Amino acid sequence: MTVRQISLAILLVSALAGSQVDAQWLNHRAPGTPRTPDGKADLAARAPRGPDGKPDLSGIWRIEATPLEELTRLFGDLSPLSVPGDDARTFSKYLFNILADFKPGEEPIRPEAAKLFGQRASGGGKDFPTGHCLPAGVPTALLIPIPFKIIQTPGLIALLFEGDNTIRQIYTDGRTHPVDPQPLWLGYSVGKWERDTLVVDTVGFNDRSWLDGGGHPHSEALHVVERFHRRDFGHLDIQATIDDPKMYTKPFTITFSERLQPDSDILELFCAENEKDRIHLTAP
Repeated sequence: MTVRQISLAILLVSALAGSQVDAQWLNHRAPGTPRTPDGKADLAARAPRGPDGKPDLSGIWRIEATPLEELTRLFGDLSPLSVPGDDARTFSKYLFNILADFKPGEEPIRPEAAKLFGQRASGGGKDFPTGHCLPAGVPTALLIPIPFKIIQTPGLIALLFEGDNTIRQIYTDGRTHPVDPQPLWLGYSVGKWERDTLVVDTVGFNDRSWLDGGGHPHSEALHVVERFHRRDFGHLDIQATIDDPKMYTKPFTITFSERLQPDSDILELFCAENEKDRIHLTAP
């Protein structure tokens, strides 16, 4: 898949998901937010904690961009593919390519996965699930530059994604994975705290979501372990280890950060409502 095809696919994903819905509740000042002398949210302030003493991950978050210099080195000049509201130069490298940290030819991908990736590439990304009003999946949903909300309660943490209107539940009540899980888009997630880091273990996926905008596949054997660490008030560091022995020769890990969107919120979004783009999609 060419960089142009991947870029167009990602821009399409953002457009169909309604990424223009970004700055809402403009007159809302969230209570309890630490502020600098000029009244702005102090993103470098100490991370908040819940009544149980654990870090509170609650908030509105959005993926931080990969530095432009690195994006340019990996994918070339993305400015021709950037439009107002969908600037490819502000995306994560992993949304372009989940295997971006590997040198070309050294990716740990099995031949059957490479074949499927090639088939998706021939469609230019038009079959990315969110373009058909389907969920983005794990960890892909965290990589799309559309805000999402974390709500943390005792025993359960919920992630509400504005981009595809899905809800991901992470159970922290001590339960284990189902013995024979029904395959799901978002899988079954259980979490536990290791000091100040939330470790989330997810299994039980279907094989329909993509690992990135380029189309890297996974099977129902996918196993994802994520580590969430709220570094300070305004930054959430995430490490995701992806293990799928049917599609990849070894597990691999990606590391990225989410940035708090203060004094804001998400709104409802229904992809199929008044959707006019899909009928015009053709492969490049």
